[in-house]
Amino acid sequence: MVEELNDFRGGMTENYVNVQLTINEYRTYYWESERGAEIDFVIQRDGKPIPIEVKSADNTRAKSLKVYMETYNPDYAIKLSTKNFGFEDKKKIVPLYAAFCI
Repeated sequence: MVEELNDFRGGMTENYVNVQLTINEYRTYYWESERGAEIDFVIQRDGKPIPIEVKSADNTRAKSLKVYMETYNPDYAIKLSTKNFGFEDKKKIVPLYAAFCI
């Protein structure tokens, strides 16, 4: 039962972020590698792709984001999570409540 709630929470969180991106007039894309790595959203800013990974839990490890970063070397990525603002390895950390600021 708890696992089902976690799946629901993840989907709801991704939906919330999608709404915020849409309100800010971003066209959202999804990326998946041949080996199954997934990026929740890819937006375009100033003609460049920006990958966005959404994490609804405290565990913010993002293996798929690492694969994307190594493959395409974007200027930076955005990781939305329950953590506070920060920056690590070309990744801007943004708290979920601030998704409207992207």
